[in-house]
Amino acid sequence: MVGAFEQALLALMIFVIMLGMGASLTPRDFYLALRRPYGLAIGVISQYGFMPFIGFLLITLLPLPEAIAVGVLIMACMPGGTTSNIFTYFSKGNLALSVLMTVTSTVFGVLLIPIILVIYSAALDLEIPRENIIATLVLLLVPVAIGMLLRKFNANVGAVTEFMGSALALFFILFIMLSWIPRNWQFLVTTTPATYVAAIGLGLFGITIGYLFARALKLHPRNARTVALETGIQNGPLAIAIIAFTFAGSEAQSYMAVPALYSLFIVIVSTLVTLVFRRANTAAEQKMPDSLL
Repeated sequence: MVGAFEQALLALMIFVIMLGMGASLTPRDFYLALRRPYGLAIGVISQYGFMPFIGFLLITLLPLPEAIAVGVLIMACMPGGTTSNIFTYFSKGNLALSVLMTVTSTVFGVLLIPIILVIYSAALDLEIPRENIIATLVLLLVPVAIGMLLRKFNANVGAVTEFMGSALALFFILFIMLSWIPRNWQFLVTTTPATYVAAIGLGLFGITIGYLFARALKLHPRNARTVALETGIQNGPLAIAIIAFTFAGSEAQSYMAVPALYSLFIVIVSTLVTLVFRRANTAAEQKMPDSLL
């Protein structure tokens, strides 16, 4: 489970990550997003349509304990994170679209995440303290707003804050490896293979379905890669923070298993997918007309 010190450190890390996300935004981003309802729709459908349903199917089809199933559902309902922006950049995707989808899923998440959790937890007969999750999500909007203000009043400070948030999102993976995994090694060794299938499959299936969805809409290949990565790469640090601040005692260890494993494996999966996407970035593709969508 997460100790008091780690919980405080986790809260600080999440604050900085969300601060960096806010520093990457300007009011113009929201203006452009509202002018492109098609992009908003794709972001919402990808994050809050496909991913929760994938989580639902994994929970239904795999023999998962209830605590693990709760972790899968919470992870599946998370918005996109800044990590997806990094992988979009390296895969030569559409970074503007990536940021737009991250912003959309984060802002809309305050409203949609509790609603989706109510629907799927009722269908799966799972107990989730929704009120605590709502309170956590609302509080996380505060550093986003502060980051936007920093960017507005001082572009240089905003740029540094944005970089720190993105870097810390990757450092968070190392934090899990060095802190959570060693202390819960026995739990990870004895946990069922189905847990690993759920943790890896959530991101892998999300990327695959997101890409097929984008190609079905006949989006430019760059945008299709972006939608794929934004769909499959969820905000793992946020999921772990919500669990740490919502559940108490040793039960948090089981709830946190899938988000922790997901955060580790999604980096590996995304790296392999990025290598494939970069090879597909042909000269012929560059001649195709491109736009935000």
